[in-house]
Amino acid sequence: MKEHRWLEELRKQKRLTQAEIAKRSNIDRTYYTKIERGRIPSVRVAKRIAAVLGFEWVLFFESCCDHLSQDNQEETQTSTSRQIKERARCKKQ
Repeated sequence: MKEHRWLEELRKQKRLTQAEIAKRSNIDRTYYTKIERGRIPSVRVAKRIAAVLGFEWVLFFESCCDHLSQDNQEETQTSTSRQIKERARCKKQ
């Protein structure tokens, strides 16, 4: 199971805790933690989390974008547009 490091980075960038994201997404904090660690959420939960953090929910289901954290180890993501550009790049590969 690959970690969703991009999700953790985005949460930290927005200065939110796992508990805050979980509460706003109406899910249990332990479930959210599992999602950050690589569990694939349901579409409904993916949409809730994406709405809270402001990104496209389909990123959870595009495995090629799991490399976002590797590409961004030296620099923190600065916006959701960065994720969208990465997603477009994945589709071209």
